[in-house]
Amino acid sequence: MDYNAEYQRKLTPVDEAIKVVKSGDLVHYGEFVMNSAYLDAALAKRVEELTNVNIRTTTCPFPPKAVLADPERKHFIYNDIHMSGASRKLHDKNLCNYVPLTYHEGNSFYDRGYVEPDVALIKVAPMDKHGYFNFGTSVSFTPNVCDAAKIVIVEVNSSVPICLGGNRESIHISEIDYIVEGDNQPLIQLPEVPVTDIDKQIASIVMGEIEDGACLQLGIGGMPNVVGAMIAQSDLKDLGVHTEMMCDSFVDMYEAGRITGKHKQLDKRKMVYTFAMGTNKLYNFLDGNPCCAIYPVEYTNHPKVISQNNKVIGINNAIEVDLYGQVASESSGVRHISGTGGQLDFITGSYDSVGGKGLICLTSTFTGKDGSLKSRIRPILTPGAIVTVPRSINFYVVTEYGIAMLKSKSTWQRAEALINIAHPDLRDELIKEADQMNIWVRSNKIV
Repeated sequence: MDYNAEYQRKLTPVDEAIKVVKSGDLVHYGEFVMNSAYLDAALAKRVEELTNVNIRTTTCPFPPKAVLADPERKHFIYNDIHMSGASRKLHDKNLCNYVPLTYHEGNSFYDRGYVEPDVALIKVAPMDKHGYFNFGTSVSFTPNVCDAAKIVIVEVNSSVPICLGGNRESIHISEIDYIVEGDNQPLIQLPEVPVTDIDKQIASIVMGEIEDGACLQLGIGGMPNVVGAMIAQSDLKDLGVHTEMMCDSFVDMYEAGRITGKHKQLDKRKMVYTFAMGTNKLYNFLDGNPCCAIYPVEYTNHPKVISQNNKVIGINNAIEVDLYGQVASESSGVRHISGTGGQLDFITGSYDSVGGKGLICLTSTFTGKDGSLKSRIRPILTPGAIVTVPRSINFYVVTEYGIAMLKSKSTWQRAEALINIAHPDLRDELIKEADQMNIWVRSNKIV
């Protein structure tokens, strides 16, 4: 095949390519920073021509113009598989819905025919000499979306870094229906997350749980970033990486010589991930770097795969934890905040890893609307809150006051352990609540 001739044959002006979308179609966008604002803008122009078009995405970091053009949802119905900050704000306005899932199972939705996209709108790197377009920083679902889609439209963007696999990191020109050359806008960079003194206290406790040769997973947020910064400045040796998200902290750790991956049992010496979000420092690090390997989420996040590495340390945030050990990381009451993501996958996988630890980290308190101090460790979860990690699966909980290991503990032992890491000023009230809930023993000791 003459790939250049095929490229020219499929090259289409964006407004022409987007005409393939019909009323009633399921249109699948890309993932994370690989969402195409260029293709979205073209679809938004057709708002008055179309009705009942379902749009799906994974963590789109910007509010799509197609959604903003239709505030009454008469034309486009928008769904996010893992909520971004932008999607959260749209959800508050009833302009976005969440797709509940366990992250590592997501590709099965396409493989089994549960989700059959009519059109996939995907951002890619320029074609190489072999006719392949790299998917860039996100392959969680994108390869399977393209497999399942009736029509695949790609936006070629020269700012996309070439992220090496792994597998399924590219799509061949023979699998593409239309090629659009975009505006080459740089990938979106995440703003710096504010770090508090309490984040640093929690990170210091987490650091005490990490050994030489541990295999790291970091979630999103200020506290995991602090852990990465502390590791970079520590004397830890030969750490490995098997994570869902690749972030700037991993670059700092690698360049400080903390990451070698030499003791990993799986993908030795490779930093394994399924998507990346950060700054240009991260994107430049990933570009053509053979020490990094991007895989679909069915590999990176499957607990059976995770557990094949020893000493897996999974570090994730939460909104609140109740005295039974249930973790809410997706909603504050009925207000949707985020998605399940890889938290449940890595808590499960870390437990099956030899020497592994899954850590749920949260500040002990927050300030209520009335200005009073409220505990994030609660007797029961806020009514309407979504359980992200069931009490039977939860492993470790960390606040600035310490760490609680919950496996094998009865309900009263869990209550005792969690109250011990709650804010001291709020412990007496938690004890009263635990007593009323019949999960308290008079001989309990609170430190």
